[in-house]
Amino acid sequence: MTSLARPILRFLGAAGTVTGSRYLIEAGPRRILIDCGLFQGFKTLRDRNRKPFPTSPAGIDTVLLTHAHLDHSGYLPALIRAGYEGRVLCTQATAELCGLILPDSGHLQEEEARFATQKGFSKHRSPTPLYTLEDAEKALERFEPMEFRRRIDLGDSIAATFIPAGHLLGAAQIRLEIGGTTVHFSGDLGHDPDPLMRPPAPFEGADLLVCESTYGNRRHPDIDPEAELAPVLKRTFARGGTVLIPAFAVGRAQGLMYHVARLMARGEIPTVPVYLNSPMAIDATEIYHRYHNEHHVSREDCVAMFRISTRVTSVDASKELNRQKGPMIIVSASGMLTGGRILHHLASFGGDRRNTILLSGFQAGGTRGAALVDGARRLRMFGRDFPIEAEVVQLQSFSGHADADEILRWMAAGPAPRVTYLTHGEPTAADTLRQRVAHELVRAVRVPDHLETVHLDRPI
Repeated sequence: MTSLARPILRFLGAAGTVTGSRYLIEAGPRRILIDCGLFQGFKTLRDRNRKPFPTSPAGIDTVLLTHAHLDHSGYLPALIRAGYEGRVLCTQATAELCGLILPDSGHLQEEEARFATQKGFSKHRSPTPLYTLEDAEKALERFEPMEFRRRIDLGDSIAATFIPAGHLLGAAQIRLEIGGTTVHFSGDLGHDPDPLMRPPAPFEGADLLVCESTYGNRRHPDIDPEAELAPVLKRTFARGGTVLIPAFAVGRAQGLMYHVARLMARGEIPTVPVYLNSPMAIDATEIYHRYHNEHHVSREDCVAMFRISTRVTSVDASKELNRQKGPMIIVSASGMLTGGRILHHLASFGGDRRNTILLSGFQAGGTRGAALVDGARRLRMFGRDFPIEAEVVQLQSFSGHADADEILRWMAAGPAPRVTYLTHGEPTAADTLRQRVAHELVRAVRVPDHLETVHLDRPI
């Protein structure tokens, strides 16, 4: 263990990739884990979820979560089952959303393992889930919600503060004070003109900054979301088709429903059946009603989001949708087509050219969503290949992440850190942003390696 004078930061995830957010601070007797996410996408990354955690879970004192998305929270049940005994600190809304996301993740993993066993398409003789529904429910017992901007004493001259990040209900930047050193973790920064969420609080400076770079090589186009969405819906309905929307159940599904409801109310698109086929998205939408201080949507619009949709909760009702014909809209998780009910809909509707697959968010490399963006006309699901004849559209105006320009403006609001580390981005995105930070802001900046260790008092 290091002395308090030589605290270290270890990059246990999200280094060189856009998933698996995990950062470990070691300072004196304290070991603090910031985020505990799942690796997603390419198989080489997913395989990391099955390997022993890079440090002893029992030796970690505290976990701090930036927000609820699985690539930031989704490994927690496995960490706790492996021996972590401490608290999980996060904001109130993050705790509520994790109460939906983690049990759903455990349930889906159990369901997929059973299905793979029954159909015999797994390479493993006895497929097992990474963790179960029961594991997830036990993990939730460790959560302790905290208020934004409250300074939390973690002991041994270490304190943490959660600062609004936009992006998602409850999403936070985390500022750590370690003796006389400050380390700032951006978490996922929200898109400034996001139709749902308020913008992130400005960066106020720190000795070290760990910043996301998801869209580090891109600028979001200046497109009105409804102006982009309406033509796609109208042309699909005109040919009698179904619009299949793989949506992140928390955040993206609510944004899409909000805009569809507004377009229908103004008569800019036909009124067709809309099915919200995600129990988690249904529950998450109700949570949005309780946190109006964190987002822009009025209570009336929240009600309208619910009113236009038929909520599908049972497996039988989900299967029945696959026998229906368009025009209609089906919104279902997961957003990158990595699992869930959306795969069964894709198998049923993807082969009909009258239909449209509408991708509404970032598609990590190695996912089925990324394959569709790259032009794939066949997708492997349930152990076999399915043809894709439907129109594929990737929306550009629905991102919940800050783009490169917004990240730079956010950084520039505060004094320069001694060094900035860019994580949570694909290699090209992270390196493009690195060059801009170095040349435009003239700041010391690096893209760390997976499992790299840096000393906080000598970070370069």
